[in-house]
Amino acid sequence: MLLVAAGITAVVVGGATGRAASSTSTGQAQPATPSGTPEPTAPVEPVRPSPSATPEPAPAPTFDRAAHSIDDPNSIWVVVDKLRPLNPVDYSPDDLVDVPIPYANEPRMRHEASDAVVALFAAFTAETGLALQSQSAYRSYDTQTNVYNKDIANLGQAGADLSTARPGTSEHQTGLTIDISAQPGQCSLAACFGDTPHGQWLAANAWRFGFLLRYPADKVDVTGYEYEPWHFRYIGIDLATEMHNTGVTTLEEFFGLPAAPNYN
Repeated sequence: MLLVAAGITAVVVGGATGRAASSTSTGQAQPATPSGTPEPTAPVEPVRPSPSATPEPAPAPTFDRAAHSIDDPNSIWVVVDKLRPLNPVDYSPDDLVDVPIPYANEPRMRHEASDAVVALFAAFTAETGLALQSQSAYRSYDTQTNVYNKDIANLGQAGADLSTARPGTSEHQTGLTIDISAQPGQCSLAACFGDTPHGQWLAANAWRFGFLLRYPADKVDVTGYEYEPWHFRYIGIDLATEMHNTGVTTLEEFFGLPAAPNYN
């Protein structure tokens, strides 16, 4: 019975294995033949980001020439010349302060201009080892009247008009202007100041502090005044920088105003 049972078992096992795999004469099992050949898989293409458009560069900001008034006497951009008197002609700033710098005549200026000139004087000494002083800053309408009348007496009307502003048309009356000299005062209030180390530094660097050499040697026909390398007008760093970068040297030309060689 064991043999029979074993035979039955062998048959059963053989039958079971026969359904899973075929047998050879040696009794070794062979793998079943696959029922079909699988389709080849298409290669996967890598996903590449689409190229983005090159951004256009932002346009350079243009200088706003209307940021401050050129007519209001309280504006740091006010343009005063022989054709553009102050309005009112006896204007006086309400923010004048004493300027803590060396001086021949004690200077007063508008607060913002005072801070700027103090910084300018300090930088000049730090960079050159030399010293500057103020010759004149704010002048009232009455003071300018006295200065002008004295020049008429000494130079005549035509001579006075070429070197000194008539009352009501002086930049000194704005509280934004200062006459600067060397300390000690070599070439004080003279054209030769422009040839000194002091005058040369000021001409090259005053713009950094918001000042403009207001009466250049080559613009007498525009400003109406002789070359004054000592006369500096505060216009603020923004405007001074723009004029420096563009090479424009007079307020009349920068703002497209008529030249003012003579009074009306």
